[in-house]
Amino acid sequence: MSFQRLKCSLLGGFALLSAGAAQAADYAPPPPPQPPMMVQEEFASGWYLRGQVGIGLNTRYTLTYLPAFFNVGNGFAFEHSDFTDTFFVGFGVGYEWNSWFRTDVTLDYRAKARVSAFGTAPNGGGNPFGDSYQGYLSSWVLLGNAYVDLGTWNCITPFVGIGAGWAHNQMSDFTDLGFGAANGGRGIGRDSSNWSFAWALHAGLAYSVTRNFKFEVAYRYLNYGSVTETVDCFGGCAADSYKFDKLASHDIMLALRWNIGDYAVVAAPAPAYVPPPVYTQPPVYQQPPVYMPPLRSRG
Repeated sequence: MSFQRLKCSLLGGFALLSAGAAQAADYAPPPPPQPPMMVQEEFASGWYLRGQVGIGLNTRYTLTYLPAFFNVGNGFAFEHSDFTDTFFVGFGVGYEWNSWFRTDVTLDYRAKARVSAFGTAPNGGGNPFGDSYQGYLSSWVLLGNAYVDLGTWNCITPFVGIGAGWAHNQMSDFTDLGFGAANGGRGIGRDSSNWSFAWALHAGLAYSVTRNFKFEVAYRYLNYGSVTETVDCFGGCAADSYKFDKLASHDIMLALRWNIGDYAVVAAPAPAYVPPPVYTQPPVYQQPPVYMPPLRSRG
């Protein structure tokens, strides 16, 4: 009987150990902490710098003769005029308000373009006198521009825009070649300059070379106002003036844009700590009492 009781006790203890091990297996140790995830974060504002260069295909201007008081009614009129093409360089600063709208301010220098004209005046019933003019026009153009980006495909973004501002136009080395030495009609200009209202229309394509660097090919129609030149003639005649009006150009330009902003890799916020579940000791197994039959006497 005592051996049977010991055997039951050992079996009960083994069962308790097995149950405890199984219960402990249900509570695996927590995994080691993971390193914080690295993310790319933009510290940039929307500011950018730009530089541009191009060719200006000047259109025909309107040339108006403004005679001095003593020359009113002399019958002089221009028959034709010409304007050569030029080149320009410029720079600017802008701001990208969002993914489709941006603005900038640009300042361009337009190099000297040669202007020429020819006019005639009556000669008392005979053959008319011919008079030739030539000079050079240069300009500074300051524009505030607004653009709409029309979406991006394969790093290429088409855009359109408008601009308005001021142009400082200067005529230099303007010469009246005169009707001839005998008529005393020759003269030289005063290198006059003035400010005029200017406006522009833009269209082009921008290519994203990198995240911060873009290359543009663009067309711009530029209307940059007028300039009036006064010529002091030789021989004591009165000084006449000439207004070059409706100055305009079809500009083909290349531009580079550099976003001032920068990008950096930073750590994302660490996830909130979640404690592991608390292990609860299971109740201790109580072995039921073993039935013992009553002892019987042999007598």
